[in-house]
Amino acid sequence: MTDLAQPTITETDLTTLAEREGAIVVFATPDGALDAGARKINSLTRKGVMRTVDNPQFAKAKEGDAIVMSYPFGVAASKVIVVKLARRPSVTQARKAGASIAKVRGEADVLILGGNIKRMADVALGCVLRGYTFTPHKTGDKDALGAIEVMVNEPVEVKAAADVLMAVAEGVVFTRDLTNEPANVLTTTEFANRLKDMESLGLTVEVLEEGELEKLGMGSLLSVGHGSASPSKVVVMQWNGGGDEAPFALVGKGVVFDTGGISLKPAAGMEDMTMDMGGAGVVSGVMKTLALRKAKANVVGLVGLVENMPSDRATRPGDVVTSMKGDTIEVINTDAEGRLVLADVLWYAQERFKPTGVINLATLTGAVIIALGHENAGVFSNDDTLSKDFLKAADAEDEGAWRLPLSPAYDAKLKSRIADMKNVGGRDAGSITAAQFIQRFIKDDMPWMHLDIAGVASVKAETALAPAGATGWGVAALNRFIADTYEAE
Repeated sequence: MTDLAQPTITETDLTTLAEREGAIVVFATPDGALDAGARKINSLTRKGVMRTVDNPQFAKAKEGDAIVMSYPFGVAASKVIVVKLARRPSVTQARKAGASIAKVRGEADVLILGGNIKRMADVALGCVLRGYTFTPHKTGDKDALGAIEVMVNEPVEVKAAADVLMAVAEGVVFTRDLTNEPANVLTTTEFANRLKDMESLGLTVEVLEEGELEKLGMGSLLSVGHGSASPSKVVVMQWNGGGDEAPFALVGKGVVFDTGGISLKPAAGMEDMTMDMGGAGVVSGVMKTLALRKAKANVVGLVGLVENMPSDRATRPGDVVTSMKGDTIEVINTDAEGRLVLADVLWYAQERFKPTGVINLATLTGAVIIALGHENAGVFSNDDTLSKDFLKAADAEDEGAWRLPLSPAYDAKLKSRIADMKNVGGRDAGSITAAQFIQRFIKDDMPWMHLDIAGVASVKAETALAPAGATGWGVAALNRFIADTYEAE
């Protein structure tokens, strides 16, 4: 797993800057004003910083962008990085600035002269998240990045903020690592083992094996893994940091590889289906963050871990399976397997924990990518308050999410001639009919939200805070949602 580079927060000391090696970061406001640290480096480099600020490149740069002075005269540093940033930046601008630093810093140590600029903890978060690389399967040069030091006037205050944000970063990186892993490494067993290891953080972790799932009646979930040699599992992670209240539940789809089963996917792009456990990855990352920051809330995370493979044992199109709820499902398309997993895990979560509310996450439909691209997750909910609270948190963390409709009118597409329902409703409104299917396994009066993260869990191009590949989308938003809505006083 990727080791997170924890930034060090220190008190401002400008006396040894000339001797500091590696990279040094200074800030200039959009109108070109320098703070004390930038002025000191400007003096040491014989006005090199001001020449950079006066350059048309700086004027064209957007707030949060970085410009590099390579091998600057007058200092031991190999580069000075000038970042365009206001004295009181927004969260988004501060994190973008950190990401810009990460993209140009190189592998050496980096010293960020934050002084009295606000949101330096967010700058550090952006630097850590954008500096992520996934290299465990590369045999070449895998040298770790150098240390990050943030020098500020109020180190105690900034460190307190940074400690909370680094707990978020740990969760995001855990999610990215899980989502990036190839399926021959992250089997259902290995996934469960990695979650079991989080007991060292104070989580209670249970692994329900196939025999127990059969006794519970999880025929819907088990049908997905019939064709695979990897055993299907449900992992339950509990964080009890609140009082005696019922927990909030997070449920994730964990299809460690999805061939489509008998309804085989096209070969082109199938290698990307290692990310089909992205929903379970996000739930796991959130639970890690909550444990690391000792959240004052009760939260349970449940993930259904399966592999969808074709074989002589695989579920066939036209088969009828029985869910834990007791409803029967005609499997029209074995590639619509995520909803079959969620159906049983959601019902189990409600039956066992009687949660105050539930959010499920899944890389569920290609249709949501057609609708929203890679900028937003699809949000479906039966509860306006729940969805508004989450969307507020997602907006605060700059994680795109957009609410889409639910309506009984779509249920007609799920009618089956031989069972209680079909698992697909056709091509049109595919994301909505999938959500309508899942809603059938939500009890009356249970606040519920479904997040379809197929477009945001893993992407081909870099994002603001992540390189190409797994993004860790949702960890920050769900952590904030829990903090703002369910934390005990």
